[in-house]
Amino acid sequence: MDEQILSFNKLVSGASSYLEHQLSYSLSSINYHKCSWRKVKSFMYEREIIHYDRSVEEQIILYQFNGRTRKEFSNKEKHFHTSIKILTEFQETGKISISPRVNKRTFVFEGAVGKIMDEFIRYKRDVARLSTIRIHCYQRSLSRFLDYCNKNSINCVRNIDLQVILQFIEEVSRSKETPVIVIISTLRGFMGYVFLKKLSQVDISRKIPRYKTVIQPKIPSTYSKQEIETLISSIERSSAIGKRNYAIVVIAARLGLRASDICKLKFENLHWDISEIRIRQYKTGKELALPLLPDVGNAIIDYLRYGRPQSEEPYVFLTERPPYRHFTTSNVVTHVVQRAFKNTGIDINGRRFGSHSLRHSLGFRMLQESTILPVISEVLGHEDTESTRYYLRIDLKSMQQCMLDVPPVETCFYVQKGGMFYE
Repeated sequence: MDEQILSFNKLVSGASSYLEHQLSYSLSSINYHKCSWRKVKSFMYEREIIHYDRSVEEQIILYQFNGRTRKEFSNKEKHFHTSIKILTEFQETGKISISPRVNKRTFVFEGAVGKIMDEFIRYKRDVARLSTIRIHCYQRSLSRFLDYCNKNSINCVRNIDLQVILQFIEEVSRSKETPVIVIISTLRGFMGYVFLKKLSQVDISRKIPRYKTVIQPKIPSTYSKQEIETLISSIERSSAIGKRNYAIVVIAARLGLRASDICKLKFENLHWDISEIRIRQYKTGKELALPLLPDVGNAIIDYLRYGRPQSEEPYVFLTERPPYRHFTTSNVVTHVVQRAFKNTGIDINGRRFGSHSLRHSLGFRMLQESTILPVISEVLGHEDTESTRYYLRIDLKSMQQCMLDVPPVETCFYVQKGGMFYE
């Protein structure tokens, strides 16, 4: 199915790029469409459909809406329907005709300074060919700066010096209405344009301090071995749904499988004769073989014999209510783990407690046991060890081994001129 993954990903990438650069869709709208397209990808993956076309669209619509008309759709269903139509149109024509809804605000740039600002914006739009969203950001930031200039009787761009700009930035930072980084970026561009047009003898843009933001990935939420055992033992196993949920949690905790791979686990992936689980990972398309551990195998067998409804579905895990079907989204697995956590006395405040936290916890424990990165990468199904290095930030045990002893401070260090000691 590598061909399917690559082909569909390329189609989605092209459609997303068209929405952003040609139609100036907002990132939130694009991400909303991508969420719908992931459901399409899952639909195709389950049916081993390699290429997306109009026939696939018709299958999805029939499967999802069962003959209902658009008038009967909920707002969420209407959006999903629109996303499919957009994808089909792009696949057939390479274009998308559905424009975004834009809440347009009129910006007026008057006066000598405003005229230069208007020229700069038109330059960015017509020559630099920035998107509508970026142009809107420039208009909003410069409109605010123009108001500041007018308020302080600055009627010529030659009177805009570094002090004026820094005072404006300070005012913006106090109000917190507009991100400072957006204002600074806009002003650097505008003052660079002023110098380029020889309207100023000094290139102030180079003197405007950069606003550097460092985005540090969140440290993964992990749970101790004792907490994991408490979680597993807390799941009731007398009911059919309890047996299913127990098997799901055990697989996530012992093998570190992603939720997407657990929900798509098929009988053909279970190789009982050699005690292995072999899958093609949904996220990466990479083959992965893991040992079918005794407690994992026993949990699956218990569910298959005494919990799983009668069904011709090739998938191991099914919904608990009729019509019994396989999970169409990995969120089901995540919710199973989250409910299990909530039913224990484990402290989850400030910690994530979904299925991925079990995956993080497995990687963390392997690091604590001094397992080398390539082995951890292989177990977790990472494409390379760079992904696994993410877990090094939580390996406090190894960090402690790097600590150096602080040498004691000589007593004479505390002696002052007056002969007094400070403790």
